[in-house]
Amino acid sequence: MTEILSPLDPDLRPYMGRGGKLLMYHGWSDPAISAYGTIEYNDKVVKAVGGKDRADQFLRLFLAPGMHHCAGGPGPNSFDMLPVLEDWVERGTAPARVIATRSVGGRVERTRPLCPHPQVARYVGSGSIDDAANFRCEAPSK
Repeated sequence: MTEILSPLDPDLRPYMGRGGKLLMYHGWSDPAISAYGTIEYNDKVVKAVGGKDRADQFLRLFLAPGMHHCAGGPGPNSFDMLPVLEDWVERGTAPARVIATRSVGGRVERTRPLCPHPQVARYVGSGSIDDAANFRCEAPSK
């Protein structure tokens, strides 16, 4: 089962060389598969392709706080990666953030930016904590 659920070969240079783009995401609250495994694979890909600058040409990992396995959970867990991928492939615009929403009873309760790993969303200090506009993506604190 590991072969199906866990990518084993981090050498994606052939895919990168063909101009491929890869968006990965994982919920931090996934009860089935640890997000740390996805982060480890991402880090191995970065190393295999020659470092972060080269990996940034074709790869982004987004981690969703509070999201379970592919959806659900207490955090903002609804987002559409297809337009993000289309912008990157068709217009050359690499994703700097993806807006995720949390809806309850059909009403959006909270939005948050998902940031490309290793960046995290930081509150700017004013405005609603439920509005993604009041967060920016930045390097994590050490």
